[in-house]
Amino acid sequence: MSAMNDAREVLPELPQPGLSSADASRLLAEVGPNVLPAARKASPWRKLLSELTHFFALMLWGAAGLAWLAGLPQLSIAIVVVVIVNGVFAHIQQERAQHAAERLQGLLPSQVSVRRDGRQRSVGASELVPGDVVILTAGDRLPADIRFTSASACTVDESMLTGESDALPKVVGEAAWGGTFLVNGQAEGVVIATGGNSRIAEIASLTNTTEPPPTPLTLELHRIVRVIAIIALTVASVFFAVSVLVGIEWRHSFLFAIGVAVALIPEGLLPTVTLSLAMGAQRMASRNALVRNLEAVETLGSTTFICTDKTGTLTQNRMNAVEVFTVSGPVRVLGDGYEPDAVVDGPGRAMVLEVAVAARAASQGRVVKEGKEWVANGDPMEAAIDVLARRLLQHEPDNLAPDRRLAFDAHRRRESVLIGPTLYVKGAPESVLPLCADRATRLEEQVEAMASRGLRVIAVARRDLPGPRSFWLDQPTENIERDLIVLGLIGLHDPPRPDVAEVIRAARRAGIKVAMITGDHPATASAIAKEIGLTDDPSLVVQGADLPEDEQILGALLDRDGMVVSRVSPEQKLRVARALQSRGHVVAMTGDGVNDGPALQQADIGVAMGRGGTDVAREAADLVLLDDHFGTIVAAIEQGRATYSNIRRFLTYHLTDNVAELTPFVVWALSGGQFPLALGVLQILALDIGTDLFPALALGAEPPGRRVLTRPPERRHLMDRNLMFRAFVILGPVEAIISMTAFSLVLFGGGWVRGEPWDEKLVLAASGAAFAAVVFGQLATSFACRSATVPPWKQGWFSNRLLLWAGAAELAALALFLFVPPVAAVLGQAPPPPSGLIVAVLAIPGMLIADWIYKRVRQPNRPLG
Repeated sequence: MSAMNDAREVLPELPQPGLSSADASRLLAEVGPNVLPAARKASPWRKLLSELTHFFALMLWGAAGLAWLAGLPQLSIAIVVVVIVNGVFAHIQQERAQHAAERLQGLLPSQVSVRRDGRQRSVGASELVPGDVVILTAGDRLPADIRFTSASACTVDESMLTGESDALPKVVGEAAWGGTFLVNGQAEGVVIATGGNSRIAEIASLTNTTEPPPTPLTLELHRIVRVIAIIALTVASVFFAVSVLVGIEWRHSFLFAIGVAVALIPEGLLPTVTLSLAMGAQRMASRNALVRNLEAVETLGSTTFICTDKTGTLTQNRMNAVEVFTVSGPVRVLGDGYEPDAVVDGPGRAMVLEVAVAARAASQGRVVKEGKEWVANGDPMEAAIDVLARRLLQHEPDNLAPDRRLAFDAHRRRESVLIGPTLYVKGAPESVLPLCADRATRLEEQVEAMASRGLRVIAVARRDLPGPRSFWLDQPTENIERDLIVLGLIGLHDPPRPDVAEVIRAARRAGIKVAMITGDHPATASAIAKEIGLTDDPSLVVQGADLPEDEQILGALLDRDGMVVSRVSPEQKLRVARALQSRGHVVAMTGDGVNDGPALQQADIGVAMGRGGTDVAREAADLVLLDDHFGTIVAAIEQGRATYSNIRRFLTYHLTDNVAELTPFVVWALSGGQFPLALGVLQILALDIGTDLFPALALGAEPPGRRVLTRPPERRHLMDRNLMFRAFVILGPVEAIISMTAFSLVLFGGGWVRGEPWDEKLVLAASGAAFAAVVFGQLATSFACRSATVPPWKQGWFSNRLLLWAGAAELAALALFLFVPPVAAVLGQAPPPPSGLIVAVLAIPGMLIADWIYKRVRQPNRPLG
């Protein structure tokens, strides 16, 4: 990288005729076309294959193959279907549009004017080579990195790369980067870097090589799959060994072992997770938060630290000139937004008017009326100055064409215009006041006072130039911008969003730390932070240049609620995310420029602005705010937490059924094969995929609870001790007991005696009763799992209408599986007699009562309501 930079510095200027066509062709063959290197992306088929070959899937593939060899093609096909369904859903869940580099390529123009063979011609931007002389006019996008050989009143908008909102002036000898805009003037420049060697390619490379950390949900699902897979394989192996030892043929023993494994694996878990995340994403979209990565839905719920921008996110990005100070004293301007009508309160109206008109002359932004609303056309600060002049004049000011414009410079921090014999100057007070011959201490004190009130202060001055106007058109800047007469100060205010203070309080109640990361001056950032209730502690305000290099020290410095980091560069923003993550935080980071791409990639949740952001930032982000509002982030976190709770709900629901599905195999093994198997493998698959899925999806759509933002972020595992105790010790055994009771009642009621051969028709009917009992138990469990503390009758049976529809669909599926003879025959069951059906229905009150007792015992002092 340093070699490339050195090359930029020492490359000599070429003659104005530029390259010859022959030289350009030779160089093009040597350095390649002026296109950004394509990001290396895995093939979609390769990604899908990885979802079909992880440990969870390999176990099922092996079971399917062995089932086929054992002469059970129906079971083999059913397992293959389960694997493919899970793989496709998981692939959709993991697939993420990584198009940041492609968007960067789209920033380069397709055609450009160059000088070759001594004449001007148009060539494709991809054909540019180092040494080409390009010709640019205002509005052109730079096709490659160049060094200016000619520049006339040129300013370049580099905000997409640097985050600096003001266009920067360029002079002969200075460099500019591909993808940026020439805002004003005309220029020529020699190309110093193309394609993969350009500055924009460096950012593309950084974005592509910045790998986001695995999401909490990914880690938890991998943990759950590992635990369940190990348990399933272990238990299945034990059952296989036991069945062989009791003298059962190995083929049947193997069938039982596969049944045990299938019973323990929640085949519908991953599809349910995906669809639950999709529902959460849909709800977020209705609240102006567009989710680009489904797993971000759950990750938002785990967020512990929000690093937010200021302008447009915490504030309205509607600058308003609220105060003007002249030698006559302060004048307050009482008006709302960009409405020209306002009340001016204070002395010296004529002097204030002169300040406003002079400042407007040096500005390019204006306000226009769209329908009934006045909006900014250009920079909001300059639009506010236009409004100030309109309010004082009570009519639209004349637009004067400047004879010369000295554009804003980040180093000079001021801009000037020459109109006739008068020079008008506006800019930062520390830049303008030292150039004034009548500089007053009072003004400097007033600057500090206005800044402490959260105002952005602009100093305005003028100079009447002696002699002919033409003399000053070519004079150096330092000869013109001196001996100024100060006119006054303008205080501008970007009001905070009305509800942002309450949203910050809500984030804190939820245990989330908030920091402001901004490019603004520290005084302005500090004042806004105080106004919105973020912090009033000066020790929490630091500048990007003062951040320590050591990551651990940086993390310790930043890991405080209410931090304000001003004057931040893109690289520093990336370091902030990494430092906080090193301390265990789940970080949400906002951004809107191309330069924010790496930080958005690095953060656990990259949040881009939908209105003011660039395409590159949006492509690198997980979440796009359609209204650019900080409150939308907190609303999305609320939905993320609800989604996390929903995943716990249907995970409890899934595991409860697994106990009831495993119990028949346990009873069969303990009896030495003397007791009939109550549920077969295909019945279990029908339960897991056919009836189990509907209520699980409805649980995934449970809306956020009232207290979801009154507790800290979840730090426990999805499958923790409480969840497993409830599923494996309380709900699961009750469902298993009722299911086996229904099976036994039909079996013994039909005349079977233990130790004697059983009638196959009787076993099919008894199995149908056991199957029905599990389905009714599922139905009751789905309502019980809506809360870990409140019984369903306290929540209201109709508060989740989707669950009611899911229950109806589940009962319809039960009727199909049980009472349609061809389907029932394939599954290995038959309709049960009335006695068996009655016992099966008792699973509904049985499960609800067991769950109610558990909740009362677990929290005896908690009012269940």
